Amino acid sequence: MSRRTIRIAMNGVTGRMGHRQHLVRSLLALREEGGLDLGGGRTLWPEPVLVGRREDALRSLAQQHGLDPRAVSTDLDAALADDGIEVYFDAQITSERLAALRKAVAAGKHVYAEKPTATSLDGALELARAASRAGVEHGVVQDKLFLPGLRKLARLVRGGFFGRVLSVRGEFGYWVFEGDWQSAQRPSWNYRAEDGGGIVSDMFPHWEYVLHSLFGRVTSVQAHLATHLPHRWDERGEPYRATADDAAYGIFTLEGGAVAQINSSWAVRVHRDELVEFQVDGTEGSAVAGLRGCRYQHRAGTPRPVWNPDLPAAERFRDQWQEVPDNDGDEATNGFKAQWELFLRRVADRDGTGPGGDGGDGGGDPGDGDARGQSAGPCPWDLLAGARGVQLAELARTSSEQGRRIEVPELVL
Repeated sequence: MSRRTIRIAMNGVTGRMGHRQHLVRSLLALREEGGLDLGGGRTLWPEPVLVGRREDALRSLAQQHGLDPRAVSTDLDAALADDGIEVYFDAQITSERLAALRKAVAAGKHVYAEKPTATSLDGALELARAASRAGVEHGVVQDKLFLPGLRKLARLVRGGFFGRVLSVRGEFGYWVFEGDWQSAQRPSWNYRAEDGGGIVSDMFPHWEYVLHSLFGRVTSVQAHLATHLPHRWDERGEPYRATADDAAYGIFTLEGGAVAQINSSWAVRVHRDELVEFQVDGTEGSAVAGLRGCRYQHRAGTPRPVWNPDLPAAERFRDQWQEVPDNDGDEATNGFKAQWELFLRRVADRDGTGPGGDGGDGGGDPGDGDARGQSAGPCPWDLLAGARGVQLAELARTSSEQGRRIEVPELVL
């Protein structure tokens, strides 16, 4: 058994997502499993180097998780100059991400980043082109594709269950406390446009890759943005004015003719089974998917409801649907960890230690719902995919400002 160590500079791990999902539930979880099995008796061992502005917080995290306390840095330039560090990961505040990723690409590092990759389409495209010219591996987090409910939905799509897809309806959101009498569940920068905040910047990149991967490219968008709660309180209990949108209501046309409607809000109280749900209706059947579960109803089993407001409903409509079974270990999948595994396999392929180094023919496209193959395969979730998400958010803002439907041009490098 041979072990190949890969050092990863992780910037932004003191934040909620960077710490919980990427450090603890992804890379440290891989270490607890003994590393990433590359096949053929080979293992990849991730070695995080924690980067950020607060040395005391970084050292505390390193100690808490049994990492080398010296593997911390408050100097991004020095970390990127270290030839022993191969990968740079960014989960910083959005407004800081582009500059750091530019530096990492210029330093020849493979880059992996949270979305959005930039606050503007021009910046996101510039970054994608720079990474392509530099010849480095690059990826953007598209975690929803790897979650159990969406994997099950993808299985229905691949199997032709829906026939012709007619529509997709999505509901996402929950009530984020204002911060006065209960602390907010999200950081205050999320509600400041000048810091790259806003639900459109945060969630429309997700909706772009979900729609693109499962149903087809988004060809137009019509959106209405709102700041429903203009007054909030920050982490210090100080009041501030929200300058970013906290709700967005979007209609998207898709390649092939289907229509998608997705509501996103941090000012809505949940009356759903999960915090996000997608209903897909097709000529042959329908399905409702959340983050973990997915229910379906086939054409042959569709009841015949009759509208009669004078009588109470005599049937429980939810009971008429069936659960998509967990046939493939879906429930055990962590979306963030699954995508990290695919990205690290691609990096390992570069020096022949990964599965592609022994004659593998690729495959394992995460869009097909299988993130656990032994081959890395083509990467559909690269920085160009990240730029598509930034583009959709940007055009949604334009649509809301101008009160009209906006075409979405196809992006190329």
